[in-house]
Amino acid sequence: MKASRWRMKLFTGNANPVLAEEIAKYLGMPVGNANVGRFSDGEISCAIDESVRGVDVFVIQPTCTPVNENLMELLIMIDAFRRASASRINAVIPYYGYGRQDRKTRARDPITAKLVANLIVEAGAQRVVAVDLHATQIQGFYDIPVDHLPGVPTIGEYFKSKGMYKNSVVLSPDVGGVTRARDLAAKIGAPLAIVDKRRPAPNVSEIMNVIGDVKGKSVIIIDDIIDTAGTICTAAEVMLEKGAKEVYGCCTHPVFSGPAVERLLKAPLKEIVVTNTIPLGEEKKLPNITVLSIAPLIGEAILRIHEDLSVSKLFEE
Repeated sequence: MKASRWRMKLFTGNANPVLAEEIAKYLGMPVGNANVGRFSDGEISCAIDESVRGVDVFVIQPTCTPVNENLMELLIMIDAFRRASASRINAVIPYYGYGRQDRKTRARDPITAKLVANLIVEAGAQRVVAVDLHATQIQGFYDIPVDHLPGVPTIGEYFKSKGMYKNSVVLSPDVGGVTRARDLAAKIGAPLAIVDKRRPAPNVSEIMNVIGDVKGKSVIIIDDIIDTAGTICTAAEVMLEKGAKEVYGCCTHPVFSGPAVERLLKAPLKEIVVTNTIPLGEEKKLPNITVLSIAPLIGEAILRIHEDLSVSKLFEE
């Protein structure tokens, strides 16, 4: 399905231009001509080198590392399109930075995910498209439409193509991720298991109990984010202790910060399946990593938004 009207244009900042090119290729159109750079003092410069008057603009910019730089690029580009009289500005954010700061867990904590939502709306965005928000309630932080695209269908199709529905079990590494794991289990036709985990400090996890039968099974651990990789590596070790035949890991967003790469190299994971919402540097492309393209999903969503068609139909079996 190709873009039928040229009153739509795609633009990208510097966060993930390769993904933007893949989305443009899927839609059969070029990426718009925009130059986002830096002044000599480090401030962000933005030049939109073609007309966007009356155009439905989609700005593709994950707010991944360096998160503050990429977020500011997104805000400045949105402001530029608003002042250039674009008819509608859609912020396409494959990875939503600050999404884990979605509530107060202690006194005097900020709710940074809400602050980011305020900034994006104030800059001039009229719609947000995001992939696998860490907390689905972030959709409610906006008073504009938010299209939330799950990464499970893309990951599920990959495992189905490998025949992983046979003698497999899908594991949620914590109670909060049960819905995502259940969706993947339903997608590939496998049972579900859950880890009851206690986190005594940020980025520190402790495995408590495993709910479900994993003995002799191929275990697929799914999460939305692999950050420092402590959770998934510990869960993989526990699965083997519980008698699992082999362990796979998968996530939508490969943040891979701090000791993640070192941990994943040592972890007993047969394969790590991720998507390209975040670009992986060469130093993070481990031998057992498979990167799936999220471009067809985002591209189809963009086309449906532009044509005023249902986005939810994409995920109906």
